[in-house]
Amino acid sequence: MRTPPSRAALAVEDRMFRALAVLRVVVLGYALAINAYRNNFDHPALAWACVGLMVVATAVFIPVYAAPERRGPALLGIDLALAVGLLLATPVVKGPWFSATIPSYFVVGAMLAWAARWGWRGGTVAAATLGAVDLLCRSEIAQKDWGNVFLLLLGGSMVGFLCESLKVMAAERDLAQREAAAAEERARLARVVHDGVLQVLALVQRRGSELGGEAAELGRLAGEQENVLRTLIRSQDAVGTGEGARAPGGAPATADLSAALGPLGARPGTEVALPAGAVELPAPVVEELAAVVRACLDNVDRHVGEGAPAWVLLEDLGDRVEVSVRDEGPGIPEGRLAAAAAEGRMGVSESICGRMRDLGGTAELDTGTHGTEWVLSVPREAA
Repeated sequence: MRTPPSRAALAVEDRMFRALAVLRVVVLGYALAINAYRNNFDHPALAWACVGLMVVATAVFIPVYAAPERRGPALLGIDLALAVGLLLATPVVKGPWFSATIPSYFVVGAMLAWAARWGWRGGTVAAATLGAVDLLCRSEIAQKDWGNVFLLLLGGSMVGFLCESLKVMAAERDLAQREAAAAEERARLARVVHDGVLQVLALVQRRGSELGGEAAELGRLAGEQENVLRTLIRSQDAVGTGEGARAPGGAPATADLSAALGPLGARPGTEVALPAGAVELPAPVVEELAAVVRACLDNVDRHVGEGAPAWVLLEDLGDRVEVSVRDEGPGIPEGRLAAAAAEGRMGVSESICGRMRDLGGTAELDTGTHGTEWVLSVPREAA
């Protein structure tokens, strides 16, 4: 049973047959003009019956080929058989010493249909068949006849190869787009899981160990579940495409970043410095930036201490917006971030860097014994 073509490959094939429909009309017009101009028939009635058959066939094939489900062996076989029949009728209609066939270039319609449907193999078979029949029905074979056959073989195989390659490329592009969309969604879900479930599990584990007794057992179970979730996240290829912050179909509504960051000052030990006026950005960008700042403050709570001093500074620099988050903790040891990402701990790699990458911005880290500072920058044009 033949595997049906993918949707992308079928779209390429549809375009090929639409182009072929135009070509059929062009070569039909040429055949009509050249036969009317020469008018050198031994049997004029039969000749014009053949010409009329070409007109009817063109009118029928164009709409029939437009439906993908009809492009089967029967239809393509009839198309090729008609072209072969017109070639074989030429010596009967014109006499054995003819120099040009009745269908002329009309036969390339069948050849290109085979090429568009079955690739280079179909195009080569159809071209070889037409070329062989054209040579066999001639009493004398001139040099130009060999050249015509060569061009048929070259055109059938090359057009078929190009059609086949375009179908493969379209299918691969379609697959890549689906995988990219799935990866972006996995990255988004990974950040949501980290910002919510993992943070809660880590808190339960830490508090349970501090309280002891039955709470310690709950903390141990929470730790096990945290490890399971981190392993699951680590197994996914979290790749952002850079368009996640944009709403489709137009510019999203705006929101005030100052208003979104202001409530973060409720965290004990946190000072938030904001501009005097509003900092308007697209609402999805504001939401993501606020989530990045919260992730930075969560890391302060976890690695420096709950209520440890932290400072958040928002600056509107015209061409870009910058948010700085600073603490005076011991800093991040060298290589720790890479190790955390390998362990499935996505707080920095996804909740901070991943979000900024999706926004088209940057997240610069300055860390050492003096503390840790994140500088989050989003260009206005990216937002």
